[in-house]
This record gives sequence, C-alpha cells and structure tokens, in this order.
Amino acid sequence: MNNRKVCGLMGLALRARQAEAGTDACRILIRSGKCGVLLMDGNAGPNTRKKAKELCERTQTPLLVLPGGMIESATGRCNMLLGIRQGGFADEILRTAQEETGNRFVVPDQE
Repeated sequence: MNNRKVCGLMGLALRARQAEAGTDACRILIRSGKCGVLLMDGNAGPNTRKKAKELCERTQTPLLVLPGGMIESATGRCNMLLGIRQGGFADEILRTAQEETGNRFVVPDQE
C-alpha cells in the first residue's frame, strides 16, 4: 500500500459525490450517521484536531490522520477534513490504512 492509492480513492470519492470537504460539511455528515471515515490532514490545528476527535469518539466514526498536505494534493481543495460516506470508498480506505505497517497512517483510538 502507498499514499497514491489513498489519494486516488479520495479523489474518486469526491468526484463521485461520496465525500464532503470542510469542517462544517464533515460535522453535518458525521451527525447524520452517514460518515464511514473522517480523514484529517496532519497539518490541522490543535482546535480542529480536538473537535474532530471528540465528535468521532461520540459517534463511533473512524478517524484517520493523514500526512500534511495529502488531502489538498488528492482533491485540489485546501481543507483539513474530508468525510467519506459509508460504502465502498470508506471501506477500501480503512482496509488500506489497516494494512499499512509504517507510521504514515495513524488511527488515534489505537495509539
């Protein structure tokens, strides 16, 4: 597994309208119960990190912290959060992240 696969999946999910970019859009997606995984940029500020982690813990939504700038390079948008809707894209991103043996992907609940 490499970062290219995850970048490709993020771009495809956004074009297929299976992803929401931005803090407010992700918050709405998570609260609706339709978020399969929340992706957070490694360069996100401490307040964004805290709020996203608390929201994901409350709703039992998986949270993945990606390397800094990866969301922007994959989607072309300068957002710190990307919510992937439940389904094939979210499942594949989670499966790919769990196969990762290095520390490029961090699942905060399992640290």
